[in-house]
Amino acid sequence: MATKRKLFEEVGADTAKPVVTTGVIDAGRGGARLAIRGWLFVLFALVFAMILVGGATRLTDSGLSITEWRPFTGALPPLDAAAWAAEFEKYQEIDEFRLQNSWMTLADFKLIYWWEWGHRQLGRVIGAVWALGFLWFLLRRQIPAGWTPRLLFIGVLGGAQGAIGWWMVSSGVTSGEATTDVVSTRLATHLGLAFVILGFITWYALSLGRPERDLIQARRAKEAKLFTLGTVLMYFAMAQILIGALVAGIDAGRTYTDWPLMAGRFFPPQAFVFEPMWKNFIENPGLVQFIHRMTGYALFAFAIYVWLAGRRSAHPRTQFAFHAVFAAICLQVVLGIVTVLYEAALPLALMHQGLAVLCWVLILRARHLSLYPVATSLRGAST
Repeated sequence: MATKRKLFEEVGADTAKPVVTTGVIDAGRGGARLAIRGWLFVLFALVFAMILVGGATRLTDSGLSITEWRPFTGALPPLDAAAWAAEFEKYQEIDEFRLQNSWMTLADFKLIYWWEWGHRQLGRVIGAVWALGFLWFLLRRQIPAGWTPRLLFIGVLGGAQGAIGWWMVSSGVTSGEATTDVVSTRLATHLGLAFVILGFITWYALSLGRPERDLIQARRAKEAKLFTLGTVLMYFAMAQILIGALVAGIDAGRTYTDWPLMAGRFFPPQAFVFEPMWKNFIENPGLVQFIHRMTGYALFAFAIYVWLAGRRSAHPRTQFAFHAVFAAICLQVVLGIVTVLYEAALPLALMHQGLAVLCWVLILRARHLSLYPVATSLRGAST
C-alpha cells in the first residue's frame, strides 16, 4: 500500500540517483574481452613455439622420422623395444633412410623421432587449448557480440594446418622415388599458414585490448596512407617469409655461404640447370637463395620509405610503432647475413626465424595503429 507523501517533503531526501548510461556500442553482451585476450596470448606463444620447433625439426632432418599420420593414437610414443623396432623398420622403408641415413642405428633414429614427435604433440596441445578455451567462453556466454565467428575461424585454420602438415610430410615419405625431403612448396604453404594464424591472433588481441566504442571512434582518425603502406609491407614481408621457406626446404642457405657475392659472383653459377626452367625458381639452391637475398634488399628499401612516412604520423604511438618495425627489419637483415656466413647453423637459423615472427607482429601492430590511432594530449597522455 502506497504511503502518503508530505506536502512540504524535501526534494531529493530519499530520491535514488539516476543511472548514467555510457552508450550503446558496448551494451548487451560485452563479453570477457580481457580474458579472451589472455587466452589469445597463450595461443600466440604456443604457435610461436611451434614455428621454432618446426624449424628445428627441419634443420635436424627429423620431419620424416614418423611415416604415418595418426591424429589420436599417434599421441603415444613407442613404449617398449618392440614398438621402437617397428617404428624404425617403417623409417627404413623410405627413401630418406635408404639414400641418406642408412648409417643410422636405432639410437640415432630415436634422436630424430623425438623432434618430430614433440612437434606433433605441440600441435595437439595448441588444438586442445583452442578448443577448451573456445568452449569455455562460448558456454558461459562471455564471447563479445560478433566475435564468435572470428574465434571459431582460428580453430578452423588450426585444423587445416594439421592436415597441411601431413600433406607436406607425405611428399617426403616415399619409396623408390629418390626423394629425401618434403616438397619445398608444401613446406612454404605450411609455414605461411602458421604466420597467417599468428597474424589473425595478433590482430584480434590488439582489437580486444580496447573497447569497441573506442575502436569505432578511433577509426574516424584513420591514417589512410600509413594503413595502405602498412598493408603493402605486410604482404611484402609474407612473400619474403615464403621465399625463406623455399630456401629452408632445399637447404639453399647452406649452399652459398659468402656475402655479398655468391661463389664470388653477383649472380650464382648454374642457376638454370633444371628442366623445365620454372623448376629452378623453387628447386635450384643458388637461384632460390639469390631471390631471397634480392627480395630482402627490396623489402629493406621499402621499409625505409614506410618508416619515413610513419615518422610523420600525427600520433606518437603510431610513430613509435613504425620505429619498432624499422629497427626489427634492420636487425633481421644483419642476422640474415650472419646466418648465411655461418652456413645456417641451428641457433642462428632459429633466431632468424624467430625474428621474422617479431617483424611480422610489429608490422601488424603498426598497421593496426594506423587504422585505429590512439589519440594523445599535448603532454603525451592517452585520451
